[in-house]
Amino acid sequence: MPVTIRPAKPSDEPSLGRMGAALARLHHHYDPQRFMLPDDVESGYRWWLGKEAKNKKAVVVVAELDGEVVGYAYGRVEDVDWNMLLDRCGGFHDIWVDEKARRAGTGVLLAEELMKRLIALGVPRVVLHTAAKNEAAQRMFAKLGWRPTMVEMTREASTDSNKSS
Repeated sequence: MPVTIRPAKPSDEPSLGRMGAALARLHHHYDPQRFMLPDDVESGYRWWLGKEAKNKKAVVVVAELDGEVVGYAYGRVEDVDWNMLLDRCGGFHDIWVDEKARRAGTGVLLAEELMKRLIALGVPRVVLHTAAKNEAAQRMFAKLGWRPTMVEMTREASTDSNKSS
């Protein structure tokens, strides 16, 4: 049976919590100093994505395979941000695909549906960030037409180079 993409509904919240937590754990694994991993991350994501699914300025879509939610994407309309020098845009914040649904185009379907729905909300462009170590995601986004525009760099406050002599 093919993967179907649809808007998230309240009954998807446990799956959204599980997948959002998996995404948070992956990022934390990449760089535990940069990416926080809150206690009870599943509950936090279940609450957050459930709330955002009801937000008229947000989009939460899920991928379903054989009646099971196996992926999600989340984005929202972001207002002008002078600090980031960003005009109003769509912020593509999350994408996750369970292992069993990877390498079958599920991520592409989710990304394209999120893009379509954000554009329908009137944004002129969609901006996203990927973890520096997540090269697979970067390749997928590049194939879909995203281009690199910024490089985030992080420095811890406790580095030796921060200390004065």
